Amino acid sequence: MISQHEIEIATKGRGTYDLGRDVQRAVRDSGISSGLCHVFIRHTSASLMLCENADPSVMSDLETFMSRYVPDGDPMFTHTAEGPDDMPAHIRSILTQSDLNIPVRDGRCALGTWQGIYLWEHRYAPHSRRVIVTVQGD
Repeated sequence: MISQHEIEIATKGRGTYDLGRDVQRAVRDSGISSGLCHVFIRHTSASLMLCENADPSVMSDLETFMSRYVPDGDPMFTHTAEGPDDMPAHIRSILTQSDLNIPVRDGRCALGTWQGIYLWEHRYAPHSRRVIVTVQGD
């Protein structure tokens, strides 16, 4: 059996957004008790991550890391059609993930105790992001 659901997330700009509740709801609503949950973001300037969910400083540290290695406004970038964060957002999404695969057990994503599912918005402006959740199994 396969079930597919689309989640729309209104971001307020650069930062992380917890998708765990929405993904778990899609898995629950699928009626699948054992299988695989595939999560895919339909954008090139935002990404997905499976990350620590207890300490918010983890998210801050990740942003600090990316800011150091992929800075906004770097003159080496020529793709700046939408501003100084345009090309850095594309690079950040390539360096991270556009999809996640998570096992489904007992009708839920089988996440570890401290794991959360997040959308990472790499642009400063607010955006409407779409994520497709596909659940496959029994």
